[in-house]
Amino acid sequence: MKKQNALNVYDLQPGTRNPQQIQRPMNETDRKILNEIQSNFPISSRPFQELGERLGLTEDEVMDAVGRMKREGTIRRIGGNFHSSRLNFTSTLCAAKVPEDKIERFVEVVNAYPGVTHNYLRKNAYNVWFTFIAEEMAHIDEALREIAEKTGVTGILNLPAEKMFKIKVDFEV
Repeated sequence: MKKQNALNVYDLQPGTRNPQQIQRPMNETDRKILNEIQSNFPISSRPFQELGERLGLTEDEVMDAVGRMKREGTIRRIGGNFHSSRLNFTSTLCAAKVPEDKIERFVEVVNAYPGVTHNYLRKNAYNVWFTFIAEEMAHIDEALREIAEKTGVTGILNLPAEKMFKIKVDFEV
């Protein structure tokens, strides 16, 4: 299998945090769908039907492929990206020092907040990073205090951007 045609899929075993990497060839349909939905996802009552029409596929074929890619971890999320400041919201990047034995609970608590858009692990003293969006920084500050209370993790940094740089990135697959 050629490296450029391999898709890395992570199979998370129940009760573990160590993904086992699985590789399968990415087919042309997956590529077409991924290339289209990155920046051209339709805003309509039947977006998968519209995608299918654009790509020469049926609505069911698109839905099946997207569902499979979500289960495999190829697609993590489908949703809008907004300039929070243009909507009169504020956002921040947060970093937390979370002991290994508290990571699962910490992430569960963090993910329960609707303003958290995504999070990820890093190999660093500050090992859990996440973004948080809210109407006011006071809401974020309060949520971070609650997260610390609920999890016992007190090493949480609130790192609001001083200057925002938005760069559009599409990955041709």
